Amino acid sequence: MLIEVHSQLGPGHLEATYEEAACHELDLRGVSYARQAPVKISYKGKMVGSGFIDLIVAGKVVLELKSVESLSPTHRAQAGAYLASTGLMLAILANFNTAMMKDGIRRVVRSQQ
Repeated sequence: MLIEVHSQLGPGHLEATYEEAACHELDLRGVSYARQAPVKISYKGKMVGSGFIDLIVAGKVVLELKSVESLSPTHRAQAGAYLASTGLMLAILANFNTAMMKDGIRRVVRSQQ
């Protein structure tokens, strides 16, 4: 699905454009998702904030979309924080600002603790 979006749009657009296209592609494929899914952030058992996850696909996978020069350790940490906040095990970081989409996809797995 990510490769299809990238092959149609190419690199260089805003993240919101890729998010809209990814949602359309998921709709076309009949895959359920939550867009801009709210997440609560806790610190030592106290709710201290909230945020939004780009997409949660099929209730199982966090999909974090980027359009940046390159993915950084901070992007991986962000995906890991989303996994910790949601209790989900798998996140996909997708950077659309690449010549070939396969080079912009990274898996992040929550460690068992």
